[in-house]
Amino acid sequence: MAPYAMAADLIMARVAGDTAKFHEQLRKAREVLMSPLDTEIAQTPYDVVWQEDRVKLKHYHARREPLLKTPLFIVYAQVNRETMLDLQPGRSVVETFLNAGLDIYMLDWGYPTRKDRFLNLDDHINGYIDGAVDFILETHGLDQLNIMAICQGGTMSVIYAALHPEKVKNLVLTVTPTNFDHDAGLLNVWARSLDPDKLVASYGNIPGDIMNLGFLLLNPARLMIDKYVGFLENIHNKDFVENFVRMERWIFDSPDLPGEAFREFIQWMFRENRLIKNELVIGGKKVDLKNITMPVLNIYGKYDHLVPPAACDQLTSKIGSTDKEDVCLDTGHIGIYVSSKTQRQFGPKIIHWLTERDEAPGPADGETKKSASRKKKAGATAEGE
Repeated sequence: MAPYAMAADLIMARVAGDTAKFHEQLRKAREVLMSPLDTEIAQTPYDVVWQEDRVKLKHYHARREPLLKTPLFIVYAQVNRETMLDLQPGRSVVETFLNAGLDIYMLDWGYPTRKDRFLNLDDHINGYIDGAVDFILETHGLDQLNIMAICQGGTMSVIYAALHPEKVKNLVLTVTPTNFDHDAGLLNVWARSLDPDKLVASYGNIPGDIMNLGFLLLNPARLMIDKYVGFLENIHNKDFVENFVRMERWIFDSPDLPGEAFREFIQWMFRENRLIKNELVIGGKKVDLKNITMPVLNIYGKYDHLVPPAACDQLTSKIGSTDKEDVCLDTGHIGIYVSSKTQRQFGPKIIHWLTERDEAPGPADGETKKSASRKKKAGATAEGE
């Protein structure tokens, strides 16, 4: 029997149950699918305040009197899109932060094209991330900002904090892999067996669809069968259908990965584990984790199949900071940001932690700092872009 036919048979058998019930489900499903559906994601307004090449910096304005003197700069991974942090009203980390009075900047890596093929980790960390940081610091007349980073964006932010500790006031890491020498997740086992040189030589940039297929195959029963069975069983529920489509839109909105940066990440992190061993060199400078002396909050998920606790829980023992905390939540890789349970823990924990480490209100005269090290490229302003 063909594997696809077998999967289809399983789905239909589970959905059908008895014939009468199946027909009633189809009738209700028709009503839902024929009605208007709200499946938009990332609806919170923002301004694009800085841009370099394809990379943009979004500014989300606090919805009340600013709570902190220091703005929060969010660095997402290059795999998938930062829109996951603002999936929908009521399930939005961005919304939680804005309602609390945080001033947020978020990096949008955009969609790499063939001209990005040779951009490496140095270009992304000491180029794009540092450029955005300097823009924010100059705009606010500050010497330091807070960084919150996600997954691979966290790995790059750890490197950034070690290379530029004078610019980072507090560092919040979420589901951030820093130790790659473990077998706790299938992703780690597969990534170590890859030949990144051959992949990049074959594809140039690594297609987002290839990455997505790999992620689905990490748990095919759950992600390729169970999920869609659940969808069919709940297809008469409009809220469920809308939430399902929103998540699918996010999952399959997958940018390609710049080839050289991918090659270095696979080789230096997954295959050689250089970061946690303090052997990584970026831009000609050693990435010394002892240089990370700012407060660090390290949050990860107990049931994360992509970045398991073994990938996250060694970092705080390696850095120079004395103010550091590990938090392991009972959730998975995405649930940490979108589940209703962790929405009540995740955002409030970060807000409280940052508030305890903030200072008095910002500069009274509003003058901008003149000593930023890089000349920023003026960015277009496009609300809601």
